[in-house]
Amino acid sequence: MSTPASRTASVRRATSESTIELELDLDGTGQSTIDTTVPFFDHLLTAFAKHSLTDLTVRATGDTHIDAHHTVEDTAIVLGQAIRQALGDKAGISRYGDALVPLDEALAQAVVDISGRPYLVHSGEPEGYEFHLIGGHFTGSLVRHAFEAIAFHAGLTVHVTLVGGRDPHHIAEAEFKAFARAFRQAKALDPLVQGIPSTKGAL
Repeated sequence: MSTPASRTASVRRATSESTIELELDLDGTGQSTIDTTVPFFDHLLTAFAKHSLTDLTVRATGDTHIDAHHTVEDTAIVLGQAIRQALGDKAGISRYGDALVPLDEALAQAVVDISGRPYLVHSGEPEGYEFHLIGGHFTGSLVRHAFEAIAFHAGLTVHVTLVGGRDPHHIAEAEFKAFARAFRQAKALDPLVQGIPSTKGAL
């Protein structure tokens, strides 16, 4: 049996607003070194790495003296680009994944299709959640922005639904962990899958 190709990627992106350097291994053990200068986003990306079994290194700097938005969104863009690059032609993957993850009172569901067709459906967060400050200058609205950027640049169809929750920190973390667990299933290599898991022959 042949050894599968390495599913790794290294991406650098520099603009007037941020500089991002990111490395990942889709077949890792969940080890991570994250420094985006946005502490709560570091926390979410660490959870993503751990629960998706993706080794992830992120070094990011940006104009956080203005707002965390640019650094968070640009890091998510690069993460999506790296995922797409590491997936290669997607031969042998399970393709689909779903997960339901609790964090105390919060419960989130995520479904991932490595479809090649970017799409995000994100629903269920309480009214006004987008305005909550979490961990200093990270706002609830950035959770959706991060999912949008990852899904678009990785070529994923992603549905994230908050089933219930009250604490803003718990909501964001439950959503990221659910996404991570669903992505872990979808990216997994399935020995029963021959070639590309699509009737079109490409994803």
